[in-house]
Amino acid sequence: MRALKIAATGMSAQQMRVEVISNNLSNMSTTGYNARRAEFADLHYQQYARAGSVNASTGAVLPTGIQLGLGVRPTAVSVHLSEGALSATNGDLDLAIDGSGYLEVALPSGQMAYTRDGGLKRSAEGLVVTSDGHAVSPEIVIPADARSISINAEGEVFAYFTDAAAGQLLGQFSVAGFTNAKGLEAIGSNLFLATEASGPPVVSTAGQDGLGTLRQGYLEGSSVDAVREITELIEAQRGYELNAKVITAADQMLGATTQVR
Repeated sequence: MRALKIAATGMSAQQMRVEVISNNLSNMSTTGYNARRAEFADLHYQQYARAGSVNASTGAVLPTGIQLGLGVRPTAVSVHLSEGALSATNGDLDLAIDGSGYLEVALPSGQMAYTRDGGLKRSAEGLVVTSDGHAVSPEIVIPADARSISINAEGEVFAYFTDAAAGQLLGQFSVAGFTNAKGLEAIGSNLFLATEASGPPVVSTAGQDGLGTLRQGYLEGSSVDAVREITELIEAQRGYELNAKVITAADQMLGATTQVR
């Protein structure tokens, strides 16, 4: 009885859906997090009678045929790219990207990663780094005697000192864009790696080439919609229960078959 295997694929699919939803809900407060969606497709079909074939006994053309589906399979966990709400923090190194794009981050291996988490920090040497200590590219070092810093919409970083009225330009943050940002590989810690699916990064000045501008003193919140996630969680739970009932019904049918005298 194929119903057992078909229902098992349905239970596995709904379980994956619940796992994706739980990950979204757990990251409701994660800076710059984009919600994920589990996507599925039907499995291949067993053809008992192909549509359009000729009935051997009557010579008539079958209008629909008989195709028995064999279940469901996961196809992707897609990222829903949408900008989260910006919240004011007044932090001098808090940056939000108003629009598309990512900040470049240098990993210890030398590989470049990308993030929308603009909660930047200052290392002991004055280097601007992420919360995990990865240097933001291009590297910018803030002097220890700087009393304040200012970052404009184009990413230019100015330091102000007590003995000078004008600010000193320290460097400029760049923003990277991708042809297919959904193809980025998430590696945790709000970081992504470029892949063949995403295409190579297009690094440019903030506000140019369709990229967003930078806003100092703001952080981008998560784009997770809690109400939608709870609704989908209920749907996934009901779907799991229905597939479990199919397995129970199929088991009872098999039991009735074995009891035939």
